Amino acid sequence: MDPDLILLGHGSGGKLSHQLLEQLIIPTLSGKASTEQNDAALLEHAGGRLAFTTDSYVVDPVFFPGGNIGDLAVNGTVNDLAMVGARPLAISVGLILEEGFSRRELGEILTSMRRAADLAGVSIATGDTKVVPRGKADRIFINTSGIGLVPAGLTIGGAGARIGDKILINGTLGDHGIAVMARREGLELDTDIRSDSAALNGLVADLLEEGDGVHVLRDPTRGGVATTLKEIALQSEVSMTLDEESLPLKGAVRGVCDLLGLDPLYVANEGKLLAIVAADAADRVLQRMKRHPLGTEAAIIGEVTASGGGRVQMETLIGGMRAVEMLSGEQLPRIC
Repeated sequence: MDPDLILLGHGSGGKLSHQLLEQLIIPTLSGKASTEQNDAALLEHAGGRLAFTTDSYVVDPVFFPGGNIGDLAVNGTVNDLAMVGARPLAISVGLILEEGFSRRELGEILTSMRRAADLAGVSIATGDTKVVPRGKADRIFINTSGIGLVPAGLTIGGAGARIGDKILINGTLGDHGIAVMARREGLELDTDIRSDSAALNGLVADLLEEGDGVHVLRDPTRGGVATTLKEIALQSEVSMTLDEESLPLKGAVRGVCDLLGLDPLYVANEGKLLAIVAADAADRVLQRMKRHPLGTEAAIIGEVTASGGGRVQMETLIGGMRAVEMLSGEQLPRIC
């Protein structure tokens, strides 16, 4: 393997992605410390704090059960803002279109973007469109950036986990990744697995009403729950333990993962969040999640157990302990 070449796995959100970021991209562009690397950057200004984020979407196929590349892009950017506690205000949309792409399908995608933005209460404020020759892209790529306002005194980030905190998730794992993969590979499934793509800012606003017990929020997209929790453990310099029996998982998703040898802990989600909260607030936050339409299957799935190490482990169904590491390689490429 030529170390000078970019591989598909560098976009997986796992170990290769982190190596590329830590060894080349971040040192060259900003030098930002790992403890400051969250889903959105915080910008100080005279009137308070703004959150700013950007993301690019290359999902294949562009239409999948439960959504398409357009509403996925809007929801993903809204969620990245929400994960630092920001109230999303506006987003930009950059379109890269391949010559020969269908105007009808573009119209469907744009309509879904407008609908998703309206549902999230965010405006599409600006954008750009480029067309490249046939064969120089794959139908359509979308970049979205967003800004949001962070309430005064609120600090939520990946470095905030503390010993004794509980780890919560607002619903089932792996729905998005399996829905996209099944459509891509033409799998005929007996059940309807749909992407969980959704804007989470309304749910986050509800959770923040529970006070300062919420320490970390993160949406487990590329690399799944396992990679996301490993990132947080390293940022916070803590160790975590998960309970496999507590992980919410649809039977159909479990079946596909078993059939294909996939681990649902590493499968992408697009409408889920991990919340790491103080132990004395965990039950209140869980009940608040369950009352929201996007949290009816919420669960407490683990806890922060020790300082230092950045280790994540899971108590398995048979009673043993299993190490949980970042995604290695490219389990499901081009999933978002």
